[in-house]
Amino acid sequence: MISGVHRASSFEVGAAVAGSYAIIDCTAIIDGMASITIRNLEQDTKRRLKIRAAMNGRSMEQEAREILKSALAQSSKKKANLAERIREIFVPLGGVELEPLPREPIRDPDWLAEKE
Repeated sequence: MISGVHRASSFEVGAAVAGSYAIIDCTAIIDGMASITIRNLEQDTKRRLKIRAAMNGRSMEQEAREILKSALAQSSKKKANLAERIREIFVPLGGVELEPLPREPIRDPDWLAEKE
């Protein structure tokens, strides 16, 4: 605020334009810590977060950080091999037996035969 005039930062302008998004992510330039704003949070979810934070002796913000950190730590324990994950999903459904195709010699491409 300069001389009673408030100038909107580029983040404030971006947040106003992107008001329909659920989460707006920005990086604070001053301290280098990431910050998020969660919009359209259901009242019941907010109430439960507030209760959980109070039970753990933390602020709602700190409790949300702990929940995110815990959830993201669990997901990283999953297998990173895509082929194995696909196999795990489809093995219970059973396999399909396919007959091998008969092997034939490789034929020349059509454009090569035209020149001869």
